[in-house]
Amino acid sequence: MWYQKENKLTREFAFNNFVEALEFVNKVSEIAERVGHHPEIWFTWGRVIITTTTHDEGNIITEKDWNLTRLIDELV
Repeated sequence: MWYQKENKLTREFAFNNFVEALEFVNKVSEIAERVGHHPEIWFTWGRVIITTTTHDEGNIITEKDWNLTRLIDELV
């Protein structure tokens, strides 16, 4: 589940191994490029943390962020 903190939406995802986490990150990057809205992604063995905010609107949560989170949720 996504949570809001400091004008950002954040969610942590768990995977069985490094490869699954990396594949997920690659899929997220494809979505981000397609919609032109790029999240911050932290990635390590079996774990991915994604944070999104709209920088060009003053670092606030906008519809761009909610749309991105919905598309990312469709991957899991």
